[in-house]
This record gives sequence, structure tokens and C-alpha cells, in this order.
Amino acid sequence: MPVTGSLLMPKPAFPDHFSSVARRYADYRPRYPEALFGHLATLVPPESAVWDCATGSGQAAVGLGGRFARVTATDASPEQIASAEPHPNVTYRVALAEESGLPDASVGLVTVAQALHWFDLPRFYAEVKRVLVPSGVLAVWCYGITEVEDPRLNAMVHTFYAETLGPYWPPSRLLVEQGYRTLPFPFTELPTPTFRMEVPWTLAQLLGYLGTWSAATRYQKATGENPIEPLARELSREWGDVTQPRLISWPVALRLGHC
Repeated sequence: MPVTGSLLMPKPAFPDHFSSVARRYADYRPRYPEALFGHLATLVPPESAVWDCATGSGQAAVGLGGRFARVTATDASPEQIASAEPHPNVTYRVALAEESGLPDASVGLVTVAQALHWFDLPRFYAEVKRVLVPSGVLAVWCYGITEVEDPRLNAMVHTFYAETLGPYWPPSRLLVEQGYRTLPFPFTELPTPTFRMEVPWTLAQLLGYLGTWSAATRYQKATGENPIEPLARELSREWGDVTQPRLISWPVALRLGHC
């Protein structure tokens, strides 16, 4: 995995909610649908360079690497970059969203997956306009609240999300629930198909994912208790054979635009 950029160089402060769970984030975050990357590949020339901003552990970068030969994936967290999944077409670097270090007019596609709500938007949008080639495309997406196929299990997960962790979500979480539709987007918008993420997960996999939520980390720091443990007991009583997977899904909200 190519990794560039100093891991020791001081960086300006950024809202770091995931470095402490970087390894679990890499293990348990769901994959974005291949149809999404297929659609993005129709919007720009196939030889386009791509910048995947706030890549985390590389879930989107790897999908993009399957469609494009030159993907630069950046994240402000050295821990996330260190945990990122290798791909021959992806180069990982430590960089802020607002200071990519990329040359002017050097990329055809900029992507942001599940991270736009953390950014200094005016500075980030200025950076996007600086690095995009003429007619280049910005694609931002997020996924909504987790859905579990069994109604009883689903209700438990939603209660955990809204009530147990409710006070510990940052205000920007509402932007995700709204599918980024209320965020300013100073680009000429393009039509967007609908996508959905779906994975068959065991109870352990679902709990691993829930444990990566920033609100779960905040809850534990505030109370000294792991909120996943009582939820695990509650879900296991209704799950049946906990080694048998259940279908877990998320709606994907996508916005596309060009300068």
C-alpha cells in the first residue's frame, strides 16, 4: 500500500472522531455498492485521476480503484491511513480535506463518502474547485440509519441509535439523516440515481459496526461504560442463532455536481 505524507508532521486541528477506532472501522464498516462506482465511472473520462477525500480506511478508495487507475486517497488521521486497505491503483496520504496538497487542475473526480459533514465547507469547496479539471465532478454521499430485516431487531437498533446514543451524536449528524440535502453545494448539480447498501451480517458483525459509531465512543468516554454490551444481550435474545446472518441495509444519498 503506497503511503505518503509524514505521519509525524503537526497538522491543524480537525474533528477526529475515528482514530481511536481505526482498526475496528476498517474491519466493520460496510462496503459501498459497486453500482455506485460504475455510475461515477460514466461521468468522467476513464483516464481521469481521482481524489477520494477523508477516505477513512479506504472503503470508497478501493471501489474507485477498481474503476480508475490513479486514485489518491487522503485522510487527516494517520491511524486511519495506517489501517487502510491496500489496492494497486490507490495511493494513501495524510492530508486535511481543505489542504489536499494536490496540484491545480489535476483530478477529474473528487469523492467524499460519509464525511462531508465534518468539513470546513467554504475552504473544502475552494479546494475542490482548485484541483478539479474543467468539467470535473464532485461526488458526495452518505448513508442513512441502519435497517435490520427483522422488525423487532430493527426497533432495538433504532432505539439504541436515537435514545441511548441520542445525546452523544454531534449536531452535524442531522446533516447525514437529511442526506446532505440541506448543505450548501455551490456546483451545477447532476441527476442522481438511487443506491442502497446491503450486507448479510452475523450479530457479532453488526455489533462491531455499531461500536464504530462516534456517538458510541462519546458515550463510553462520558460514562465509563460500553453501550454495546447491554445492546448485545438484548439483541442476542431475539436474534436466534447468532452465527446466522441477517440482512442489514442502508439507503445511500448522493449529490453530484461540476463547476
